[in-house]
Amino acid sequence: MSQKILDVRQVAPPRRHTLIFETFGSLRPGEAFELINDHDPKPLYYQLQAERNGQFTWEYQEQGPDVWRVRIGKAG
Repeated sequence: MSQKILDVRQVAPPRRHTLIFETFGSLRPGEAFELINDHDPKPLYYQLQAERNGQFTWEYQEQGPDVWRVRIGKAG
């Protein structure tokens, strides 16, 4: 199964979280996508924690300094 990749580096910042939440919402339980960003998406982690606590997984694949990659999954 190929993993979905969402590269938001060229997306306007006000649109990023909406796009990420739409992508997360399209996942089935147990599926994941890789988020690629130009900064640490820690605020997104806190937003997911507040709105989807216990429903997601978060695993850094790469942590800067120029590129951050995070595997975000929907808990089964």
